[in-house]
Amino acid sequence: MATRTGRGARKRLAWVGFLALLLGAGAAPAADLSNDDCLACHSDKTLTTKRWARTVSLFVDGKRFSSSVHSALSCTSCHADLEGKDLPHSTPLARVQCGSCHSDEQKQHANSLHGRAIARGDALAPHCVDCHGNHDIVPVKDPRSAVAPLKIPFVCGRCHREGTPVQTNRKIDQHNILENYSESIHGEALFKKGLVVTANCASCHTSHNILPHTDPSSSIARRNIAATCTKCHAQIEEVHRKTIKGALWEKEAHVLPACVDCHQPHKVRKVFYTQGMADADCLRCHNDERLKAADGRSMFVRTVEVAGSRHAKVSCSQCHSGVNASRVRPCETITGKVDCSSCHEEIGQQYQRSRHGQLLVAGDANAPNCKECHGTHHVLGRHDPESVTFPTNVPKLCGRCHREGQKAAVRYIGRQHEIIQHYTESIHGKGLLKSGLTVTATCTNCHTAHLVLPRSDPDSTVNPKNVPATCGTCHHGIQEQFVQSVHSALVTKTDKEMPVCSDCHSAHSIRRTDETGFKLDIMDKCGRCHEEIARTYFDTYHGKVSRLGYTKTAKCYDCHGAHDILRVADPRSHLSRANVVATCQKCHANATRRFAGYLTHATHHDPKKYPFLFWTFWGMTTLLLSTFVFSGIHTLLWLPKALEMRRELRAAEQSENEQESGREQLEEKAGSEDGNHAD
Repeated sequence: MATRTGRGARKRLAWVGFLALLLGAGAAPAADLSNDDCLACHSDKTLTTKRWARTVSLFVDGKRFSSSVHSALSCTSCHADLEGKDLPHSTPLARVQCGSCHSDEQKQHANSLHGRAIARGDALAPHCVDCHGNHDIVPVKDPRSAVAPLKIPFVCGRCHREGTPVQTNRKIDQHNILENYSESIHGEALFKKGLVVTANCASCHTSHNILPHTDPSSSIARRNIAATCTKCHAQIEEVHRKTIKGALWEKEAHVLPACVDCHQPHKVRKVFYTQGMADADCLRCHNDERLKAADGRSMFVRTVEVAGSRHAKVSCSQCHSGVNASRVRPCETITGKVDCSSCHEEIGQQYQRSRHGQLLVAGDANAPNCKECHGTHHVLGRHDPESVTFPTNVPKLCGRCHREGQKAAVRYIGRQHEIIQHYTESIHGKGLLKSGLTVTATCTNCHTAHLVLPRSDPDSTVNPKNVPATCGTCHHGIQEQFVQSVHSALVTKTDKEMPVCSDCHSAHSIRRTDETGFKLDIMDKCGRCHEEIARTYFDTYHGKVSRLGYTKTAKCYDCHGAHDILRVADPRSHLSRANVVATCQKCHANATRRFAGYLTHATHHDPKKYPFLFWTFWGMTTLLLSTFVFSGIHTLLWLPKALEMRRELRAAEQSENEQESGREQLEEKAGSEDGNHAD
């Protein structure tokens, strides 16, 4: 039963009953009731009823009904089960049968997927009211209509939008139908330009006789799709050539191939698929080796190269899309260069963003385009050893411009030079060119193939913040260690620039880590950032021996790790209390915990970290200097006395010598006198 929650509704119902009594009939026959009699109750917005545990409004807007296509009809014309009934009538009423007036549409609907779903009791099956509405139905051409062309996709999308019960429960092959349609040429014309004559859901699937494409009677069946499309594209036979690659376009008179063979349903775009003029038309001229352009370029096309290329199944007119097949020489109408992005849209967008694409837009004559790297008619896949984009050929390909002295290398002012030479001598280059290891890194692995950006660009694959991820595409295990280390920006929050792979291994001249040169250089590389710690390391036995070129002594990475460097306080660190003994035992097999207590980076220059060493050093230094100073002063003060004593000593020695000399003379004289007496 209907629930009348408004006092006005109760009064109106009582008034209708009173009028019936005055007429002497005891009750008012429904056939004699006007629409106003029905609206006496149903104009109340609070009038509701319960239907399948749902509260349903029974309100009817009289103003909107009067402007609908059914305004000339009485309520009982549709609600036929009220005929001959008394008011107030019982509920619920039988479902309105629109087919009593719209018999053809009802027959089509009953035969359609929707009608069959209703017949088997599917709760999701749509009825007439679900699409057209009920009391406010207006003509289809009226913009207010629920089934106006601009609204059709949204009406169908209530059920056929991704994620709805219909899409989920019915396991429909097509997905994202509404999204794909909105991005198609039909959808853009409808939604963006308001072109109501463009195709919508009902244009292809019909309004009421909706059948699966497998049904021979369906408007989208393979044999019928051409007729469906030609309702709008009436001149399609004149637009398309009669032959494609030498085959007849029409197998039978006025019978087109299925349009969806080239134009995907729901994704129809203004692009070329397999349609176009026949290649034989082009090769009538371009098969001649003598054919040249006005500027002297050869226009000869080797059919063997085309047949063996990636574009073997692509017709000439798909790339040279400016041709007009109605001309005797279709190529007379070609304007501009081949646009590869018409098929390779995503790659084309990447190229436009790249440094190469930016230079091309700027009109730089040195900017490479698609054909310079991939060729023209003999384009091969990158997995083909003969292809210029095969891994072993990539360095040579990039070297055409980036080899020292070439047009790209001259731009490297104050930057890296001899890039190709360094790469060929690196571990990656040797692996590729000498060992034929095609999975090793090439130019395109690091810089990408089409989105080549300068190092300073945040989106560049070789930008410092992106380098770990770039290297991690091959060295994934090392990347996992690195992103958890203290060198990772995710772990250490600082304004300083953090080291990445290329800071230690370089960009192009990457060496094996077991080479002597790398082992000796790595300490200097660590010292770029850890300058003080490196200085203290070189003061130790390990550092001094390393300076002499001995590679077996412990280096930075032997103790701290190479890529998994963690803070000492971290239990996972190589130098944590739990792991430090094992770290020392890598070289010193008999190392104990006391041995591991050796202060490897101890310095007497840091009073906060090593106060004992600091004060001991300066105490001993002070004592030594004080001793030398005291001794020096004492020596300086004693010097005058020493000089005086030396002079006195010399004077005494001289006097003594003189006295000795006098005695000798006296003795000689006395001796001579004694001789004379003897004579």
